[in-house]
Amino acid sequence: MGGVTVLVASYAGAAGAPAYARLAGLAAELPGEQLVRRDAAWPVLAYDDVADAIAAAGTLRDAAARVPAGELVRIALHTAPTSTPAVRHAEHVLALANPGQTLLTATTFASLPDPAGIVDLGLHRLRDLGSPERIFELTATSEPLRSLDRVPNNLPVMFTSFVGRTTQVAALRTQLSGSRLVTLTGPGGSGKTRLAAQTAAELAERWPDGVWWVDLSAATDGAQIPEAVAAACGLLVESDRLLIGQLRTKRALICLDNCEQIVEAVAEFAVALQTGCPELSILATSREPLDVPGEAIWRVPPLSPDEARVLFLERSTPLDPAADRAVRAICARLDGIPLALELAAAWTRTLTPMQIEAGLGDRFGLLTKNVRGVAARQRTLAASIDWSYDLLDEDERQVFSRLAVFAGGFGLDAASAVTGAGLETLARLVDKSLIVAEGGRYRLLETIREYAGTRLTAADDVRDRHLDHYLQVAEAAEPLLDKDRDAWRVLIEPDRENFRAALEHGLSADDPERARRLAAALRWLWNLQATGTEGIGYLRRAIDRAPDDRTLLQARLLYAYATVADTVDPFGYDAAGRGLELATELRDDRLRSLFLALVAVTEFFTDFRKAWDLTAEGVRLADGIGDEAARNANVALQCVLLALWDRHDELRPLLDRAADGLITSGERGIASTVLTIWSESLYSTGEPLRAVEIAERALAAAEPLADFHRVGTARAHLASLLVRTGRPDEARALMRPLLELAETAGVAVPNLGQVMSLISYWTGEYDAAVEWLAADTAPDSPLAGTFAPAMLLPTVAAAERARGRDATALLERAAELARRYDLPRILADALDQLGRIAITAQPDQAADLLHQALTIRVEHGLRTYVVDSLESLALLAIHTNRAADAARLAGAASAARTETGLAVPADRPDLPASDEPPLALDDAVAYARRTRGARGRPSSGWASLTPTEEQVVALAVEGLSNPEIGERLFISRGTVKTHLAHVYAKLGVSNRTELASLRKP
Repeated sequence: MGGVTVLVASYAGAAGAPAYARLAGLAAELPGEQLVRRDAAWPVLAYDDVADAIAAAGTLRDAAARVPAGELVRIALHTAPTSTPAVRHAEHVLALANPGQTLLTATTFASLPDPAGIVDLGLHRLRDLGSPERIFELTATSEPLRSLDRVPNNLPVMFTSFVGRTTQVAALRTQLSGSRLVTLTGPGGSGKTRLAAQTAAELAERWPDGVWWVDLSAATDGAQIPEAVAAACGLLVESDRLLIGQLRTKRALICLDNCEQIVEAVAEFAVALQTGCPELSILATSREPLDVPGEAIWRVPPLSPDEARVLFLERSTPLDPAADRAVRAICARLDGIPLALELAAAWTRTLTPMQIEAGLGDRFGLLTKNVRGVAARQRTLAASIDWSYDLLDEDERQVFSRLAVFAGGFGLDAASAVTGAGLETLARLVDKSLIVAEGGRYRLLETIREYAGTRLTAADDVRDRHLDHYLQVAEAAEPLLDKDRDAWRVLIEPDRENFRAALEHGLSADDPERARRLAAALRWLWNLQATGTEGIGYLRRAIDRAPDDRTLLQARLLYAYATVADTVDPFGYDAAGRGLELATELRDDRLRSLFLALVAVTEFFTDFRKAWDLTAEGVRLADGIGDEAARNANVALQCVLLALWDRHDELRPLLDRAADGLITSGERGIASTVLTIWSESLYSTGEPLRAVEIAERALAAAEPLADFHRVGTARAHLASLLVRTGRPDEARALMRPLLELAETAGVAVPNLGQVMSLISYWTGEYDAAVEWLAADTAPDSPLAGTFAPAMLLPTVAAAERARGRDATALLERAAELARRYDLPRILADALDQLGRIAITAQPDQAADLLHQALTIRVEHGLRTYVVDSLESLALLAIHTNRAADAARLAGAASAARTETGLAVPADRPDLPASDEPPLALDDAVAYARRTRGARGRPSSGWASLTPTEEQVVALAVEGLSNPEIGERLFISRGTVKTHLAHVYAKLGVSNRTELASLRKP
């Protein structure tokens, strides 16, 4: 026959790890494909030609004879169409072998071109419980095989393979060593019978007086139990006492299968056997425990996803590998229930896996199988569960059917409120394997839940009670949203599926009021687990069910929509603007303040000034009513604006207060944003290493949300700091999950291009740096009308310069945007790079540009970026033959990088070293300004004014007051006063009147 021949080898009896290591070494020298088996220590090899497998067995046998314990090596070979079942069957054959034996199955023997010298050992029953099969021996030891026939038994013949359950069989072996009564429980079709039979077969040698299988599925009266046991054991029976007398001295295992319909009688009989037969063990299967003293209850779990897939494939017709996704989906939807998987796999003769998956919408109609010789309760999935349902009393049936309304898990309080069930009823349903109890909560397998739904009557108002209960839970928890959002999340998140179900029911009802209240109360749920799109779907439905409503509830729904849409679809629907209008109409200052922050977010991209004014009004309203949460929502955006304007002295007090309040209240999303701003501010102002620490706090704050937007933003920021502080490998590792998310799921991860471009630039991958931002910085980009390109263009320009291309146009565009939006750091970066470009051809212009950049950086406290200015001025000094100046400036820059932990970009040019002690950063700035020479800015006159001083003069001449100038330029009135003092000194005037009379040349 064709197919694959598998060779497996192990030791008979106990052998240590060194022995198996030697065996693996011998096997590694053999030809053939090495198959990896995670659940076995012994080697497994596969061969396309049976003669090659036989030759390999001989070679392995000869090699084993030359190593310690080699005489204990046993080998088995089996030929089958595919490798997975071939390996499994070969291992069962291996279990028959004695030390030194090499065994062949009949399929392998039949494939041999020359069977001479091979001994026929006759029919033997393997531990896989199949029919007896003929076994052959290559080594002619004449030792009797260790087959199941060596122990008296009547174990049933199984006509299909036993798949998976390795962990469960091992655990049951241990359980049966310490307990004389073990009961396997589980829902219908979960594989209790097969697991019990397999365990009994593998342990049969423990019971020399036999392993006896007793099928009680047909029994309807307790009096039938002794008769069935006696028949199985081959004993005479007239009474329980006579049977127990015959078994009193026996070391045997009695397997009682399908006990549930007469469970009380089985329990009494088991107690009598245990009492009268001290060496007898009982292995029972039942949909509920026997509930007797000394019973060890083993709940049979569903198959794991991998085990379920293997079972489905082995019970199917051969399938196209392209169907694997559908196969895995079928296994998941059927909860890993073996019977359901087998019934589904039977359809592969007429349907594709994709069609089967689609048909599972009516799983009880689809999953049927008319197979002769199979019990009626196992011919359909519905019949299997019917068997359990019919054993329930009326109260249990009512509770069970009502539990169908729960999606996912549920707690005892919920079950009681919705179904009227008490703990005792739930416990009985758990015992009957219809409910799974896990960690203080309960759940139904999806297949069981769908069945329960078919038993729910239309007259039962349980879905309304379900909605009422979860509305009460959500509204009772709502105050935590302002006090402790972590506590809110712990309370609400476990019932996410139930809240979904309640919303679906309520939003489809004739009166949607309760569902609208629920949607408003759950507003923060959709900021967790990256479910924003789903959340705004529910919220839009809730809003549209009463489009003309002008109540507080509608305002709350609009607020909920706007908060979720902020990170999902900020421009898709003007919920914030509509909500602000409604909150103003209702005179609700809290909501007005919150809406002002959200409207400010929509203005933020194009009009900083308008965004600031909106948040300022929001802060005023929040302070007026003493609402810290509303205040922080507005202050968070003010922090963003102040950071962009590089007003760091004003930023820090706001950061301290906002961050503490947000973290204390559990508002992790905004807290993460504020900490990220704080971190970037620290980096800019000369504390890169502390900036990394704060960025790590930002990520820690965001991670429990499991929202890729918040977590992605925090990861991206931390990665950008890591690469700029010399840790590029860590930066890439941090971004790897986000890259995979973007590539595999098509998710738009925030700031992904920006940080990957930055990492690429700092590590010398300039083509990649440009490519990452090509779309976002294109003139026709959706972002072109916002400030965003200004933030990205300096990195692109630096990468273009590094690969020898002209970046002047990019930098001039960046400078223009920076001036429009008042972005000092970006403007200084653009001017600095433009100055470097001009050094060779236009050194005077370069000096002006570089000193403008330096002035901006000094005036705004951008100490980290002052280092770049010193290096640029050192390059200028080299070109203008001022070697000493170049060395001093470069030395100061290098020392500052080392002191603060700043990395060196890959394209940094070679700079001269100095033997002198390096200047401190401030001293180096002063030195750079003193040594500017003839090209420096004069100390007096119009040419001596800085760009900011020129703006102050222009506004003062227009007649604006100091506060008005400060408001226009986003600086404090004290700063305006200082600038004017400098202007008066430089221009030789003493007041505004004299200043206005001067004419600028």
